[in-house]
Amino acid sequence: MSRGHSPSIAEPLRFQWTGTDTITFAIIAVLAFISRFIKLTDATDNGTPVFDEKHYVPQAWDIVTSATNPIIGGIESNPAYGLVVHPPLAKQLLAIGESFFGYTPLGWRVVTALFSTMTILAIVAIARRLSHSPVVAAFAGILALSDGVLLVAGRFGMLDIFLCLFVVLAAYCLVRDYQQMRQRMYRAYMDDKVYTSPYGPRLGYRWWRFTAGVFLGLALAVKWSGLYYMAFFGIMTVALDLMLRHQYRVEKPLLGTLLRDCIPAFASIVILPVALYVWSWRAWFADETSVYRHAKANGTLKPEKWYYNLPDSVANWFYYHDSVLKFHASLTSSSGHSHPWDSKPWSWLVASRPVLYYSQTGQACGDGETCRRMIYLFGAPAIWWLTVPVVLWGLWSLVIRRDRRFFVPLVGFAASFIPWLIAYDRQMYFFYAIPLVPFTIILLALTLGQIAQTSSTFKVPGIASPVKVGTAVVLVYLGLVIVGFFYFNPIYYGTLMTEDHYNSIMWLRSWR
Repeated sequence: MSRGHSPSIAEPLRFQWTGTDTITFAIIAVLAFISRFIKLTDATDNGTPVFDEKHYVPQAWDIVTSATNPIIGGIESNPAYGLVVHPPLAKQLLAIGESFFGYTPLGWRVVTALFSTMTILAIVAIARRLSHSPVVAAFAGILALSDGVLLVAGRFGMLDIFLCLFVVLAAYCLVRDYQQMRQRMYRAYMDDKVYTSPYGPRLGYRWWRFTAGVFLGLALAVKWSGLYYMAFFGIMTVALDLMLRHQYRVEKPLLGTLLRDCIPAFASIVILPVALYVWSWRAWFADETSVYRHAKANGTLKPEKWYYNLPDSVANWFYYHDSVLKFHASLTSSSGHSHPWDSKPWSWLVASRPVLYYSQTGQACGDGETCRRMIYLFGAPAIWWLTVPVVLWGLWSLVIRRDRRFFVPLVGFAASFIPWLIAYDRQMYFFYAIPLVPFTIILLALTLGQIAQTSSTFKVPGIASPVKVGTAVVLVYLGLVIVGFFYFNPIYYGTLMTEDHYNSIMWLRSWR
């Protein structure tokens, strides 16, 4: 088939960076930086880590103190809390801050604060790319700045903000990859090269997808839940390729996708991340004192294991992973494991069970009153309570209205949520939902952009020009989001507050 016999296809919209974008990104970056770093070192346990920082901060310090080679780094040898049950990359990143600022609150939180700042900008960048609108990008920035989960997650020396940023950057790269492939396919179409083969054209090397694989590998090296994103994003990128070949009326789009796209996608989204994951363990392989480094030699590793006859270092590494897997598998509600801040995935959809990170009660304050300082990983109601409606609207827009802008954030949301439903018996916490909120925010920003475009107007006394209903709705909603940020501010920053003030903002019993 030649172009002359195919339906006319419009050129894909080209991305245009404007001065408004520069100003928007600069303002959001400054606000994100300030909000993450202000009072960053205040919440401590007499100068020591709090909550789960007590696991990861000492492990990062082990890496600092045991490192003899800056490329290989050190090992996590801290035995106080048993087996180290997460891959080493996040601790290696925390160790960077500690190597500069020592074993101090600033040392173990500076990198997470920087990553949280970058997460905000990555969310804005995805919204800008998908919408081609600086206004929608600004909506996303306001929402991201106002969310308590992204804020608090970036102010403690824990792991999830690292996973979150790498996942969001992987999604951004796949958006760039798809937009680049649309341009390449259109050029091939204009040059009459789309129909020279029944499978469609070869689209060339895809550096953006390769980079997405790098970020997915980094995510996997932070937590094993990075596997979920490898699976979902891998299927997504192939599905986008298939849709693109369908759009250009390739004779055999499915076979063309299988032959031309699937193998390179597998290399970028699976093989590359696994290789980077193994690389993150370089210090474990290099140090003879690593945990389980000699499990085979000392008899801990038994011959009945399938990996027993592998080279000793590899067999010991697999034994380490086997032990970690058993640990995670044992953390089930049915086996009696419980925690006061445990929450299941369906509760994340309305942020009904936050996590208490820091607490000081019985504090004396003015006029003999009793005050307290509390910090929660807390989802802003104005954002989180719209999760279900905006996901349903996104599905409607994608399936019925064929609006592909919603595809990537919906897949990102699904990867952050659906796998946890399958493992519902596991002990879980709200901080598992941290990578979910960027995609909710992008869905909200895209929806606000649609609402703002509605043409209905109404008259306001004293204003000559009619006001668009959509614009008014969006401005009122964003105003509520910003007011909500300041309203719940005391439990984001641990501000000293009276018991009455605390009780007034704890609307739900499940928040306590």
